[in-house]
Amino acid sequence: KLDSAADDIRREVPDAQLTTRVLDARDEAAVKAFGEELEGRWDALICTAAGRAPHGPIGELDTADTAALFDSKFWTAHNVCKHLAPRLADGGAVALTAGLLNRRPGMNCSPLAAVNGALEGLTRALALEFGPRLRVNCLSPGFCDTERFDHMPAERKAAMLANTAASLPLRRVGAPSDMGEALYYLVSAPFVTGVVLDCDGGHHIRQYADASSDPMRA
Repeated sequence: KLDSAADDIRREVPDAQLTTRVLDARDEAAVKAFGEELEGRWDALICTAAGRAPHGPIGELDTADTAALFDSKFWTAHNVCKHLAPRLADGGAVALTAGLLNRRPGMNCSPLAAVNGALEGLTRALALEFGPRLRVNCLSPGFCDTERFDHMPAERKAAMLANTAASLPLRRVGAPSDMGEALYYLVSAPFVTGVVLDCDGGHHIRQYADASSDPMRA
């Protein structure tokens, strides 16, 4: 995935200077060691890491699966903020990634609601702690058509995306470029900090989907 992303960037910006590195950001010691290897000062830190989210009624979910989601989505953000944010230049910015299911939860999505809420709280706390040297904001994306859903059967994925799109004011789900533009804004806007930015096509104000055609409620 890193190689593919680097290739995409080089096609758009041929003279881009890129370095990729595989790192288990759940491992605080590994993140700390990585930070100590970095040279110079950096303008922005963006964290979008997340593992697969468990879905289902809380009484039927394996608690270990929910804990694993916190490991991959919350603790990675915590670790990089603790050990990599100090490497940012004065006036730099941090952007974390939560998700709409905190403030607009869906059925059978309590793990994501909880971890996204924790990330939003971390954002606001660190905006106070890191300011005025650094700004800290959070992207709250809606449904976005990425490889994240490729583990699903193709027909189920298509039905989920179509059903969601039909309920949104913009009548489409997000694209990676939508999220990229929002993240760029959050790390470049000089008077914005402690903000959770919804980039969801209006998902937070949508009408509820028809339960009879919603594959996530089946």
